[in-house]
Amino acid sequence: MPLPNLAARVLFAVVAIPVVIAAVWFGGGALALLLAVASALAAWELCRLASAAGYAPFTWAATAIAGILPIAVWGYVLSEFAPPLLALGFIVMLAIVAAMLFRRAPDRRPLGAAAVTLFAVLYTGGTLSFAYALRYQMYTIGAAAGTALLLFPLVITWVTDTAAFFTGRAFGRRPLMPTVSPAKTVEGAVGGLIAAMLVAWGYVLWVLVPAASLAMRPMVALLVGAAISIAAQVGDLAESLMKREAGMKDSSHLIPGHGGVLDRLDSLFFAIPAAFFIFTLPSVLIPVVR
Repeated sequence: MPLPNLAARVLFAVVAIPVVIAAVWFGGGALALLLAVASALAAWELCRLASAAGYAPFTWAATAIAGILPIAVWGYVLSEFAPPLLALGFIVMLAIVAAMLFRRAPDRRPLGAAAVTLFAVLYTGGTLSFAYALRYQMYTIGAAAGTALLLFPLVITWVTDTAAFFTGRAFGRRPLMPTVSPAKTVEGAVGGLIAAMLVAWGYVLWVLVPAASLAMRPMVALLVGAAISIAAQVGDLAESLMKREAGMKDSSHLIPGHGGVLDRLDSLFFAIPAAFFIFTLPSVLIPVVR
């Protein structure tokens, strides 16, 4: 990696990581705003990829609605009287259909435009909204507990990506999916998986128990780490497939040294919802009585 590119990556990480941790810790509007900005930018980039691939999404509609979704979830959590979340989904769908009616003539593939737009909204704002729900999961009490639980999939994703990269470079021989991402190897994927399992076990023992008073049985912790790692790797490959169809190396150049928001969050679009659903399963999280 060229030194200027590496320096840009390090500088971005030095600035971004404390901002993310602070937003997660304070929660509420700070977290909702961070998720809204990330969702809107990611939706814009996804529509950019779709346009390069020959589709014609409603880019600004997707950007706006994706940004609104985390704010709507925040309002839903605060509201004493809130409609079913399914109603929010119908409102989003009807807004896109209305845009299709007034902005696309029949010869401009309105159905395809609406489908790609809805996909962009759900793929970005829909999935990242689970981060807010995870921060305020039913077992969490206080900022430390919510932060520890939400950082769980983020840490597992980072460990998976890092371990897969170095393991792949050192031992990689067999391509994982050469038509999607030629640089990724089976050995790298396995290395990322094993590292994620071990870190998940350690994270439960040294972070989740003391910070959130939540525990997992050792075997459950290993399996949870594996499941989130697999979800993260699928998310990474899914974005690679989209970029390959669009003929683009990066989703954008918004982040110096990193490409776009979509490039940085690709794994989390899968890992965060996976963690949310796993943590709601019976007997996964065990409250620790002190």
